[in-house]
Amino acid sequence: MRSAFSGASRQAEGTASTAGNAVPHAWPLAPSTLAAALMLALATACSNPERSPTTVPGARIAVPRDGPAGEWSMPAGDYSNSRYSELDQITAENVKGLHVAWAFSTGVLRGHEGAPLVVNNTMYLVTPYPNVSYALDLTQEGQPLKWKTRPENAQAATGLACCDVVNRGATYYDGRIYYNLLDGHTVAVNASDGTVAWRTAMGDLSHGETITMAPIVARGKVIVGSSGGEMGVRGWIAALDAKTGKQLWRAYNVGPDADIKAGARYTAFYPQNRGPNQGTSSWPGESWKVGGATVWGWISYDPALNLIYHGTSNPGPWNGVGRPGDNKWSAAIIARDADSGEIVWAFQPTPHDLWDYDAVNENILVDLPLGGTTRKALVHFDRNGFAYTIDRATGEVILAKAYVPMNWSTGVDLKTGRPVLAPDKVPAPGKKLSQICPSLEGGKNQQPAAFSPRTGLFYVPTNNLCMDFETRDVSYIAGTPYIGANAPEVAGPGGYRGEFIAWDATTGRKLWGVKEPFPVWSGALATKGDVVFYGTLDGWLKAVNARTGDVLWKFKVGSGVVGNPMTYLGPDGKQYVAVYAGIGGDMGLLIAGDVAANLPYDVRERGSTLPDLARWTSWGGELFVFAL
Repeated sequence: MRSAFSGASRQAEGTASTAGNAVPHAWPLAPSTLAAALMLALATACSNPERSPTTVPGARIAVPRDGPAGEWSMPAGDYSNSRYSELDQITAENVKGLHVAWAFSTGVLRGHEGAPLVVNNTMYLVTPYPNVSYALDLTQEGQPLKWKTRPENAQAATGLACCDVVNRGATYYDGRIYYNLLDGHTVAVNASDGTVAWRTAMGDLSHGETITMAPIVARGKVIVGSSGGEMGVRGWIAALDAKTGKQLWRAYNVGPDADIKAGARYTAFYPQNRGPNQGTSSWPGESWKVGGATVWGWISYDPALNLIYHGTSNPGPWNGVGRPGDNKWSAAIIARDADSGEIVWAFQPTPHDLWDYDAVNENILVDLPLGGTTRKALVHFDRNGFAYTIDRATGEVILAKAYVPMNWSTGVDLKTGRPVLAPDKVPAPGKKLSQICPSLEGGKNQQPAAFSPRTGLFYVPTNNLCMDFETRDVSYIAGTPYIGANAPEVAGPGGYRGEFIAWDATTGRKLWGVKEPFPVWSGALATKGDVVFYGTLDGWLKAVNARTGDVLWKFKVGSGVVGNPMTYLGPDGKQYVAVYAGIGGDMGLLIAGDVAANLPYDVRERGSTLPDLARWTSWGGELFVFAL
């Protein structure tokens, strides 16, 4: 394994080892691939000025927060998934004065993904399995418990979760807290006293279905999706009545048009996506029935268009020899009518995914100045390493540029929206491939980026890992792993394994980056005070200047941060920042020698990817809250 970058430093784009839209060529490439990479790198060098602007005038959040600026009532703070707060007491000038105001132990170890909610001076938390929920009274000294609820939750689910027993959080709506249980149930808990208002079975454990995603509520409907893409399940998304828990609609992401709800409203922007039954004709035989395409990431919602936006996971199995074709709609971004679940448009960043490049990452809804006009856009940082700026009304790809070092593709053809493949990085039976970048963790994983309308920039936690790849024979057995690959990982070019970057989605350029010794596995938080927060796997919460990337403050919370910082206004009128400390999730399973790793699902060599992480962190389960 290459030596890891020791420490973190700020790197301006002009001197970065890889520019925001360059394809690195530090590996042996086929001549055609090398030529394309060199041409792209040359074009990048000619188009990038020495100093990049720090603002994008006219960029704005598409669906601003509906409610008090001092509250945080849904997973990303708003329907746009912006993770932006109007609170501005904490600034670039005074952030160095942050200190721990209080802390709370969740009583649970393993991966603490997601973020707490704050509504009406009450903080609501949900833990990893067994998915205990808490309400803390922020009006009293010591933040005492108002209630604690532990819904029934089958322990059998813990053996089916591929990537730790995580929970990505809850959402608040009309006096209730809504969240998912690992065993495939969705629950509504009364915010006043913690009693369970309803509990609806959604997933089927016998087939390997679990639920880890954070729901949202759109027009009185709780939107929920499934996990289990490594188990040969058939992915779905559904809507429940927020009052009763009754299922209002369910749509699969693979299968015939009737099942995926592709009807009269479906309008494909690209010709190759038109025609009936795309969800079956792009699969051989009935392989779509175990084709994956789960919805374990984040949901966005545009009330003006009444569209929800979600991604889908990898197809099953990873070994693609038995599923030739595009395998629609796995590894896809889908826009659906919130009331009916009907598909309005769909787009695959990675057709016929062979690298585990799920498209479940957040879709951030923004209005951007593009081509002399303001476009209704969706910005998506895909696992495949490309950052997409997409028209959220039509599904047209406006811009697609690499935001991390990558070599599996030389670019995206905007006429078709399809990636141009590097032939020597395409897995096939009998081929042992080396140094495919990014690795199966993706250029970024589910850890969500943030957007600031003050700068017009996106703040993105990224990974810099590459992988060797070899396919393996695999057969489908219900409720067991359905993968068919071996993919050990190593540090990417430059030796560092993560970077926190600022991105301009109107040009496809990286403005600055803070290199990290480990993948950046926490979400980002942007604030009106021009401070951006993120956490690290080795247990730091950091604050950086939104315009320059300078690290202004950091605090060691102990256990690695895989959750998402949030901010709120306390009853005392002060701004607070909160984050979970509790390593876990996919990266947490790589702590060398830890017996908690779920080895049957892991295609990586034991202790090879992050062999030094165990020196810096261990399991935890704590909430830290900071104030000036």
